Amino acid sequence: MTIELHGYQYSVYSWIARLALHEKGVAYRWVEVNPFVENIPVGYLATHPFKRVPALIDAYFVLYETGAITRYVDEAFEGPRLQPVEPRARARCNQIVSIADSYAYWPLVRQVFSQGVFRPAMSHPVDASEFQRGLEAAPRVLAALETIAGGGRYLCGNHLSLADIHLAPMIGYFVLADEGGALLRNYGRLNDWWLEFSARPAFAATMPRLPQV
Repeated sequence: MTIELHGYQYSVYSWIARLALHEKGVAYRWVEVNPFVENIPVGYLATHPFKRVPALIDAYFVLYETGAITRYVDEAFEGPRLQPVEPRARARCNQIVSIADSYAYWPLVRQVFSQGVFRPAMSHPVDASEFQRGLEAAPRVLAALETIAGGGRYLCGNHLSLADIHLAPMIGYFVLADEGGALLRNYGRLNDWWLEFSARPAFAATMPRLPQV
């Protein structure tokens, strides 16, 4: 049975799940679900009782929460290992994922990207003060990530990990705002990582195509 990934085409967390599947080399069927509309299919509540995305279905196994999905994809299927084995590297990987969720997502995606890029592209009202608050909060997050980023090609050394896969879509959306890209360039290691990771074929293959402003 083909794996199904239920998600919203513009959701950064759906993008993360897609990116993990692509990097792992796992085929899947995409099912579009917009969690922001009122008439979400009733059946989707059986898949995700909180009406969010993404959700993964593998045969009769239903899984939601992005971190759980990406770890399952890594551990359940053949392909390149996406979690470090060495305890400190694995802890760093988990730490970066947690930082992305707890501290990066809101200012980088919900404030800077949403207000500066997505809402204008969708012809939705924009809150300039929210955009500015995101720009003001972003340096603290970027500085923390710069400090703990490993010295190799990727965030946890020389091997791709779920840390890269989780953070990259958030940075990808953030730098679509000119101000976001300018801020990122102040953090040398993080910017170098971004330039290399964003050139990966899986990143280009999964990046959402936004409407043109």
